[in-house]
Amino acid sequence: MAKIVVFDSGLGSLSIIQAIQKVMKSHIIYFADQKNFPYGKKSKSEITKIIIKTLNFLDQQFRPDLIVIGSNTPSLLVETNKKNIVKVLPPIKNASRLSTTGNVAILATRATVESKQLSEYLRKSNLPKHVKVKKIDASRLINLVENTKFISDQKLCERMIKKILTEQFSKFDIDVATLSSTHLPFLLPLLKKQFPNIIFLDPAEEVARKVKRIMIKKQSKTNRLKIFTSSNPKRFESALLRMRIKKGLPVRRFSPHNFFR
Repeated sequence: MAKIVVFDSGLGSLSIIQAIQKVMKSHIIYFADQKNFPYGKKSKSEITKIIIKTLNFLDQQFRPDLIVIGSNTPSLLVETNKKNIVKVLPPIKNASRLSTTGNVAILATRATVESKQLSEYLRKSNLPKHVKVKKIDASRLINLVENTKFISDQKLCERMIKKILTEQFSKFDIDVATLSSTHLPFLLPLLKKQFPNIIFLDPAEEVARKVKRIMIKKQSKTNRLKIFTSSNPKRFESALLRMRIKKGLPVRRFSPHNFFR
């Protein structure tokens, strides 16, 4: 049986889980660390402390075959020696191949956009010289997803998308954008509606393929999902119902931060 833990600071990991369950059968434990949402507004030292503590706890508590860090921010900012880790990173090489203008955008949290680690990641990607990357802080769009406004108030989401992205995309002649927060794929229908000529890349499919390659010999017969949160389980269950996630799926509460002091 493939036992996989996926975690993020909130609802974002669901986009990763859905992609994994499409390509393989597995037992997934989903930890939504809502107590620390959003990771993207914390300092590197704060994020590192939270993530290392969380990884140690999840390893000890569940003994998973694999842990997926379902968030671009800690994937870029936090280094770990653990070998059973899969990270989510901007698919920037694919973006550069698909771009005809040579101008691509990375939509991410403020912490990611402003980090030296993202700049270093781009440098090591050895992109063609004609490719220019515009980093865009999409924190307000991420908040819309975490608050499930993309379901309850699509008009607000459309206005925010237009306000935050239109000028940036036009000014820099962007034709490909990476959704470098796992929350952002939930806005994909609205993004495509507003910008039909721009290609939006979701890294979830690439992550799912990598997970399948690693776990190919341990696939389960059925998909199973257990959900935990570090915040209010009832509030999280309500959010899942609004997202039409299976009714009656219980959410349990625990926090690594109560175990490691």
